[in-house]
Amino acid sequence: MERICLSLLLISKALSVTAQFNGFNCDANFHSRFPAERDISVYCGVQTITLKINFCPVLFSGYTDTDLALNGRHGDAHCRGFINNNTFPTVVLFSISLSTLESCGNALVVSSAQGANAYGNLSLVQIGNISGYIDTPDPPTIISYLPGLLYKFSCSYPLEYLVNNTQLASSAAAISVKDSNGTFVSTLSLLLYNDSSYVQQLAIPMAGLTLKTRVFAAVRATNLDRRWNVLMDYCYTTPSGNPNDDLRYDLFFGCDKDPQTTVFENGKSQMGRFSFEVFRFVKHKNQKMSTVFLHCVTKLCRADDCPMLMPICGRKKRRDVSEQGESGAASGNAVITAGPIITRSEETPMNNSQLAQLNSPLLRPDSVTSALISGIIILAVMSACFFILSLTLLKGRKPPPTALSVSGARNPAFN
Repeated sequence: MERICLSLLLISKALSVTAQFNGFNCDANFHSRFPAERDISVYCGVQTITLKINFCPVLFSGYTDTDLALNGRHGDAHCRGFINNNTFPTVVLFSISLSTLESCGNALVVSSAQGANAYGNLSLVQIGNISGYIDTPDPPTIISYLPGLLYKFSCSYPLEYLVNNTQLASSAAAISVKDSNGTFVSTLSLLLYNDSSYVQQLAIPMAGLTLKTRVFAAVRATNLDRRWNVLMDYCYTTPSGNPNDDLRYDLFFGCDKDPQTTVFENGKSQMGRFSFEVFRFVKHKNQKMSTVFLHCVTKLCRADDCPMLMPICGRKKRRDVSEQGESGAASGNAVITAGPIITRSEETPMNNSQLAQLNSPLLRPDSVTSALISGIIILAVMSACFFILSLTLLKGRKPPPTALSVSGARNPAFN
């Protein structure tokens, strides 16, 4: 009799749990529990933050999807989520637009800290942190037998991509905390233009650009909330598409600038603009064309904070090339790249046989031979000058003509 009663009790409990999950993709063996940290997923996007909450433990706790809302805004339908029953388990989705994130009480805090950028240069780095929570309403009674559910989340947007992923552990079964990182790098692009109007993109001819041609470059942010501006921190060139190439030529960093480079706009809008004159890398001396790749380490700064992030002269710190290569490879910094810019050499063209003759070691005199040849030429010139001078002196010393004797011929007029 006792066995029969126990079996009926277990069956009734199973039926009640099944009825509780009825119509939703939940498994009573796995989801008959209170919420935990793993029940919330956070996706930090460029335009929106997406939150996914496992709905099955919420049902088990005695709540429905309408009981969940952002930051206690239970009376605002825009701050509530919606059911997605096409997945297993069923989830409640929340979508937070970065352009209107404060409308449901989410907080944006931008912190600044002095640090090193992608290549070891001292710089002021900002981090944007967006945080909030999802909870259930408190009952109007004095006591409640239902647990209060609280899901905390945050998205950290490193504005120069120097923050590692972190995750905080939850402090109780009904409280879930999830931190995640996002990036704006997909919104950034580096484009080249023909002139200062920045309308027509640069078209490089087949033969390459003439040396000292002025090229106009721009770092643009697209599909990004207007609260952020673009700040170019460090722009440089390499002969290859590898941003960590040991051979590089700096265009500008902070207050230091190449004489042929002009910065038009930086940190004032969602576009940074500058121009420079194209050149060739000396390592391409035996090639008719030289390739130049342009790279820019770029920050995003809140519009009000950009002026204080502008470079302060006299505070530049450089690493040597080996340290730069290591830090660039390990830091995970985002570097925007454009190119190749192809330049042509202005030297007189020659065929392969002439080039081979010039490169021949037999026709390439060393310094000693050159000195001997110069000495012989000088001696020859001095000898010729001495010979001419000697002839001139000899002509000036000829003896006077001999006088006629009395017994010589007489003048007929004297007769």
